[in-house]
Amino acid sequence: MTIKIGETVFFDAGRFCRIGAAIVLLGIAGCSSTNTSGPVPLATDAGPKDTGSFPNLNIKPQVAAPQFTEAERNAKLAELKADENAQGAKVGAANVSNQAALSDLAKKHGPQTLKQIEGKCDPALDPTCK
Repeated sequence: MTIKIGETVFFDAGRFCRIGAAIVLLGIAGCSSTNTSGPVPLATDAGPKDTGSFPNLNIKPQVAAPQFTEAERNAKLAELKADENAQGAKVGAANVSNQAALSDLAKKHGPQTLKQIEGKCDPALDPTCK
């Protein structure tokens, strides 16, 4: 009995899936491009060319942009170091004030949370508490 039900359910479902897949593939095959002029010809100047001589490897390649001089490099590095120091000073000052606030929060947060969890709510913390 179980085998017959399994055959009916799975093999019939498989047949419907195969038919559906065939319909989708036929639909996709029907959507061809509108270019019916034939294959696109390849470019004749593509690829390497035989010039009959060996390449000259002694020619320096052209650079994409002018190179930095030592003075320009040092000026850029000094500018970056100044920006780095200015950013570090801002973070250090803010970090000291945040540290005190965070330690104060750590001292208060645990007991407040435990009160709310245990049902001993404080109306100052939770106005909906009764």
